[in-house]
Amino acid sequence: MSPRNDALRAARLRAGWRTMDQAAAELTAHGQALLGDPHFTVAPRTWRRWEGRADGRGWPPEETSQVLHDALGRWPEDLGFTAPAGWIRPERQHEDQVERRTFISITAAALVAGPVAPQHVDPALIDYFQSQLEGHYRADMFLGPHDLIGTVSEQYRLIDKLVRSARGETRRGLLRVGAAYAALVGWLYQDAGDLGAAAFWRGVTQEIAVRSRDPHLIGYSLVNQAQVRTDLGDGPGVIDLCEAALDDSNALVPKVRIMAMQQQAHGASLTGDRAAVDRLIDTAGSLIHRVDDDLPWGNACRRTPGYLEVQRATCYGRLGLGREAASLWSQVLDAVPTTARRDRGVYLARHATAAAAARQPDQALEIGRAAAEIAVETRSVRMARELATLKRAMRPWQDAPVGRDLSEILAPVTEGS
Repeated sequence: MSPRNDALRAARLRAGWRTMDQAAAELTAHGQALLGDPHFTVAPRTWRRWEGRADGRGWPPEETSQVLHDALGRWPEDLGFTAPAGWIRPERQHEDQVERRTFISITAAALVAGPVAPQHVDPALIDYFQSQLEGHYRADMFLGPHDLIGTVSEQYRLIDKLVRSARGETRRGLLRVGAAYAALVGWLYQDAGDLGAAAFWRGVTQEIAVRSRDPHLIGYSLVNQAQVRTDLGDGPGVIDLCEAALDDSNALVPKVRIMAMQQQAHGASLTGDRAAVDRLIDTAGSLIHRVDDDLPWGNACRRTPGYLEVQRATCYGRLGLGREAASLWSQVLDAVPTTARRDRGVYLARHATAAAAARQPDQALEIGRAAAEIAVETRSVRMARELATLKRAMRPWQDAPVGRDLSEILAPVTEGS
């Protein structure tokens, strides 16, 4: 009878351990060298029990887990074992501590307590921060979230300090630009995979937008909240927020209406409503030629080639319409400049998943290879999640050469996703 834990068996064979007895001996020697403990042992019967179970039971002790990871490059939950409740891999414990300290430090930028010393605030600062904002948008395309979160949130802190001293139109102008900065911090956290921090900053965006009394910014802030709900898979929540943004659509600039409708289409795709997806995106498309405002935020519909077809292709992929989505992604990617590395990587990952859904695994492999290279370079968690979706879509071929090749390509990106 063939072994039942295919993930562990595949890892063993990749390591060159042809039999389970050899694997036990090699892991024993590796553990003794790694831990400096001559008594560390993995018995052949233990390995046979691990590899012979499909239910993932038999979680190895902590020291053995570390040895397995060092020898095979994967933690037990990636080797077919079922993690016990509360298990946090050691490297993730350290990352969580670092991320929590960073979040607490950066969040303090939005929660400066008490009064500040009054100062003169020149109205020219509004233009200064707006021009900086456009630079941050461009930098985000090239750098990704991790290198920008600290910089943008610190500028938000400065804007908040100035708002407390400014008066009249200067104050309202700073509130408007402050909302745009908070929205960008929220997006950076969302791209980095921290949805809790993203939701916090989306809330800050909404508060500042309401304080500014700007109906366009208030609509924009609701769409920002809906983006987080989309990543959480909450279709009804997305629809609720977008409908609220569109309650008085005639008072909104076309750009905000387009953003709300395309995001509502994502909500519709999460609820399985293709007709609503097409209707919303088609209606948004009829407004594109009317976008002529000079607002410094929310300009993806002007900046992103094929913006609405990107949304349609993403929705089609979510609906399981593999062939239709793959055809759209081919058209979209032809127009995406090579300089937009992160967007291109996300689109490639979605294209590969669509190809897998269309039963074209070889094409999915080649497209996924290009996406994985960009994911390693940019460290985008959003892209890693898209590639994890691709990995799931390729499960029908996981034991075929194309599936094994894909697992090897994606390992540096999706391990632990």
